[in-house]
Amino acid sequence: MSLFFANAEEKPVTAPADTLAKDTVKTKSEPFAFGDFTWLNGNDRRHKALLDTKYFTGRFLFDMNYTASNHNPVDHTVVGSTALARDHEFEISTIAFGGDFHYDNIRASLLTQFGTRSTVVPRNDLSVTRGQFDLSTAYRYLSEANAGYHFNALHGINVDAGLFMSYVGLFSYYNAENWAYQPSFTSDNTPWFFNGIRVQIFVSDKLKIEPWLINGWQSYGMFNSRPGIGGQILWRPVEWFQGLTNNYYGADTQDKPGRKRFHSDNSIEVRYYNNPKGKFITRAAFSMTGDIGNESGAGVNGFSSDPIKGPAQYFASGMVYHRLWLDGGHIGWTVGGGFINNPGRYLVLYPTGDANPIPAVNTGAVGTHPFSANPGDSFKGYDYSTTLDFMPNDYLTFRIELVHRHVNVPYFAGHGGVTSPDGYNTTPVGDFEPDLVKSETRFIGALLVRF
Repeated sequence: MSLFFANAEEKPVTAPADTLAKDTVKTKSEPFAFGDFTWLNGNDRRHKALLDTKYFTGRFLFDMNYTASNHNPVDHTVVGSTALARDHEFEISTIAFGGDFHYDNIRASLLTQFGTRSTVVPRNDLSVTRGQFDLSTAYRYLSEANAGYHFNALHGINVDAGLFMSYVGLFSYYNAENWAYQPSFTSDNTPWFFNGIRVQIFVSDKLKIEPWLINGWQSYGMFNSRPGIGGQILWRPVEWFQGLTNNYYGADTQDKPGRKRFHSDNSIEVRYYNNPKGKFITRAAFSMTGDIGNESGAGVNGFSSDPIKGPAQYFASGMVYHRLWLDGGHIGWTVGGGFINNPGRYLVLYPTGDANPIPAVNTGAVGTHPFSANPGDSFKGYDYSTTLDFMPNDYLTFRIELVHRHVNVPYFAGHGGVTSPDGYNTTPVGDFEPDLVKSETRFIGALLVRF
């Protein structure tokens, strides 16, 4: 494999090295090369990389969307999503280019990140307010930047350091690899990237064990004095099944080193029907994901409230998706949804604009009506969606989606938006208050290209 199984499984399993590249180092049977795993939710669906050479496997992704909320906010701002940013506008979410370098046993990956995601995702990292040199600006245009070494032991061992994709929440960071465009809360509210060191140990061609030593939970920097630890176990015993677990432990609250975070993310995917020559239904599969975690110490008490130790602060969520492939695999239809319960709101994607509770990097300023994120604050929600894909080939997807989301507190952008009376930043706020509502229904259309 040209990457020595290089990025094997980016959130959770997106990697040219899994199935796409050619051998340069002779090892035992290659991990996961015994089957076709392009059906997986969150995995590269290409059967071949167009830009593969002896020393470099190029990658290019383009993601453009148009979304329309039933509330039609005057400031054209989407609240509560990392996949979407602008409402009732054509939006370039992602332009990414780069690739994977491989020479002898040396390996490196570089993928840029331009578009609205270079703003939407870094804003959720509060570690950048510590110290100087503006890490959110330094890193925002990189989605992957790591290098390492491949050891010819077992079925391959990779040691990499740098920025790499998270696997938590099943969905891939790159929408071309997903069954739906707007992820359920379980995926959208969990990490997309890590900054640190990973060791990918391919025990067999069906099992990977991967420990991490990282700065923190989707953080460019470190909140306290110790790094976070975690890892993934990925198992594919047969072509039609995948099971995985991701687990994390760290301290990710400013000035509270005694507050510890634990999170466990667990998924299975099953392809229960496969008929490549079928005239109508070609394949059918489903995915199930369940997450559980909490924060305890320094004023909060995990899964139960205590009059002395503090209120409960935990995360419980789940999501289920079902997908059919029709017309020889050129049409995909997905239905699914999920739920979230996150008292303390420590993993909520906070509203922006005048409702923004996130301190500005240099000034520490927040919105004049910040969304509350105090210990004990309730946040319960659910979502469901249906998605239709037209895929003329492995590299192009036309997607339309209808998604409904609801939470038990005002959260999504209503017609008045979250910016100002007329929606413009140049207009004085005056006595304006953000118009937050409990639910939204939105249409999404997207053009997705991946080479």
